[in-house]
Amino acid sequence: MRDKLSSLLRSGPGIILILLLITNFLNGGLKDPKTYFFNMLLTLPGIVVGLSFHEFAHAFASNAFGDPTPKAQGRLTINPAKHIDPFGFFALIFCGFGWGVPVQIDNRYYKRPRLDEFIVSVAGVTMNLIIAIVFAFISRFAINLWGRDVILTDSVQGLAVKVLLYVVMINITLMIFNLIPVPPLDGFGLVTELFNLRKTGWYYTVYQYGGLVLLLLLLFGVVSRILYPLTSSVYSTLLTGIILA
Repeated sequence: MRDKLSSLLRSGPGIILILLLITNFLNGGLKDPKTYFFNMLLTLPGIVVGLSFHEFAHAFASNAFGDPTPKAQGRLTINPAKHIDPFGFFALIFCGFGWGVPVQIDNRYYKRPRLDEFIVSVAGVTMNLIIAIVFAFISRFAINLWGRDVILTDSVQGLAVKVLLYVVMINITLMIFNLIPVPPLDGFGLVTELFNLRKTGWYYTVYQYGGLVLLLLLLFGVVSRILYPLTSSVYSTLLTGIILA
């Protein structure tokens, strides 16, 4: 389903990324370029881990239900080279959202098409949640080892803790972004199978133009107004419940 977004973006990736960068700039995201790009470097491990494991989870789930397509395409791996889309990677760095190379599936192999495809769709965001929780515990261990004030320093330990916290934040962001019920995101796949939307008269029209609608929502800041409060809320929950508990 997400191949539509990748295809749409490849039709004019430079223009789209420029527009998103302009939007980010107008929203104040680049007021301090030096600090901004330094922080972006710290997010790279989280981006690589988040995108790679998200797509691997889709591939693993589909393969588990009898679909040989992901294995045939070499997607049953956590190797980032197999999963990271360059445009989606840079979009996540500079614009706050991103995507990987979509895993191709063939639901004709599924014994329970609706249920199996629902599980395949939810596998990616579930993996992001698991990673966020695991790295929250790792962050807690590091902070307990080096002290809470370490995050306020520019020491190697301080930077290491910041990287760990960014892994948590990036994976929460990927999870919530992909749960938005607009095609071609996973959230739309979930509601499609949950409510059997393919039987409705408007499904294919919405699916056809969903990528364009999503881009407009991104450009006009609608997604960020949804994404940031939810991301902050989940992150704060992990921060108080696990990391600083």
